[in-house]
Amino acid sequence: MPSIAATHSAVPAARVDPVTVALVGAEFGWGSSGKLSAVLSALRDRSTPPLRFVGMASGLGRPLLAEHAVDGWHDLPDDPGRLAPAVGEFVRSQGVRAAVVVLDGAAATALLAVGVPTVFVDSLPFLWSEGDRAALPLDATVYCAQKSVELPPECRAVLADARGLRWVEAVIARPRASEPEPEPEPGARRGAGRPYRRALVNLGGLRAPSLVDPEQYPRLVVPAVLEALAAYGIEEVHIAGNLPGDLAGRLVDSSVTPPRTTAGPLGHSEFLERLEACDVLLTSPGLTTLLEAGGLNVPTVCLPPQNLSQIFNGRYHSQALGTRLRVLWPKDVLVEDEALALRSEGEDHALERIYGAIRAAAQGDGRQDVSHALRDGVLGALHRSADVDEWGALTTAVGTGGAAQVADALLEVLGAAGPLS
Repeated sequence: MPSIAATHSAVPAARVDPVTVALVGAEFGWGSSGKLSAVLSALRDRSTPPLRFVGMASGLGRPLLAEHAVDGWHDLPDDPGRLAPAVGEFVRSQGVRAAVVVLDGAAATALLAVGVPTVFVDSLPFLWSEGDRAALPLDATVYCAQKSVELPPECRAVLADARGLRWVEAVIARPRASEPEPEPEPGARRGAGRPYRRALVNLGGLRAPSLVDPEQYPRLVVPAVLEALAAYGIEEVHIAGNLPGDLAGRLVDSSVTPPRTTAGPLGHSEFLERLEACDVLLTSPGLTTLLEAGGLNVPTVCLPPQNLSQIFNGRYHSQALGTRLRVLWPKDVLVEDEALALRSEGEDHALERIYGAIRAAAQGDGRQDVSHALRDGVLGALHRSADVDEWGALTTAVGTGGAAQVADALLEVLGAAGPLS
């Protein structure tokens, strides 16, 4: 009689076909793809069935996901009338069993309509009003709303109708384990007791669908930031983000800059490495970037807002840290409360006001006055930052476990929550 071991070895293990999961991130900035990257990393740490990932849309953020095994990317039509048939064909041809969608309400709705269980990640729940209701997939299988330091009443009324609402912590990449740092000297903190020497400037959100000219914001802001950093005494700066073409190089060549100034896009992992190594970050206030910087305790200054969500993000950041660490547009360019008042008609109305204000400032005769005001605003925020003891307050307020929680939601949707036998 063969031994038990021999009997078992003679039976081949059953082959388990991978389960196909669709990934979609909003075509806006890099935040959505950063969140997808964080969720995929969290899934690697879990016992899961074999998973196969296929991507839809997310053209801007695909490079951020290059380190993950995504079995091809598929474009979606720009014409809203062709979206549903295209998604249906994609689901059938790829055998999609479930989906994770970040902020793309139209894609999530189309996936749900053809019967695909969908985990929708809403990192901006504080933004919505009745005017946005139709654009939100409130019937998502699981609606993961990222926690916020505040939630205006008009947002609560909309989210109350989300069938699968689940509040999650910040969906951000967790810093990789590294060698422990030496114990700091008594009373010392990052950035305290010494001037900043290395800065990272980050610009995102420049490829928003309704943004006509993505060069206007950086043409106003980047020269002012570089001049302020040079005046402050920064020795080294890198400009990262989704700047159009060779714009960053042209702006550097025509500006007063610190001695060592470089520019170029960074992959997500490389960005986090640069972020951890810098003395100070100056960023357009995208929420994912602010939360990642807080998780690494990096001193951070918010540049003027590019869109509606960045007004909220900058305010929440300064509120959490107890100091105004954001640079405001001059009032003759944009009064934030006027833009916020347009939210009741939907986000698009507020965006039209903000984009129009930036366009007028970039094309107007007062460009130099705007630049000088922004330079002074950056310098002021850098000096005020010396009074901050702890830079992780915003991140601490919302937690950092959201990527794992979204990964768990997906496994539940797939019927595979918890360890697999």
